[in-house]
Amino acid sequence: MTNINIIDEIKIALVNQNGNWNEKKGVWEFSATIAERKAFLSKKKLTYSAKMRIDDGTKVVKFSEMLIEAGSGLSSGGGFDGGMSTGFGVKTESYNTFSGSRQGTIEEQSNLFGKEYSYSFDFKVTRGIVKEIVEKAGYKFDYQILPVK
Repeated sequence: MTNINIIDEIKIALVNQNGNWNEKKGVWEFSATIAERKAFLSKKKLTYSAKMRIDDGTKVVKFSEMLIEAGSGLSSGGGFDGGMSTGFGVKTESYNTFSGSRQGTIEEQSNLFGKEYSYSFDFKVTRGIVKEIVEKAGYKFDYQILPVK
């Protein structure tokens, strides 16, 4: 079984999870928005991202997953040049849990974000599906905490 067949099988198995697939430089990424919350004139979104690289030579699939929070909207505060402010500005922020201030295993991330968001997405199911397909194809499943590059 080649890596295209493995990816195709994983895509079919995850079709009910309403996510998007991208491939860049041999790394496949599955991402799905799992929660949103709205506040006064702002919106934040929580996204699950799983990345995998398939090495046919060593028969290894490197897999990592993370939660990413992104937000946009209006905020009050000072002006851009340090001068007088109109009182409102447009603010867009985005960070992922590995390079931002929220780090740790996906279990730790989920516990942290679970305090701010209400969601029922179970990342363990997604990981289990991928692992099962990979091992069935005779490849080793290599779970990595840091993002696959």
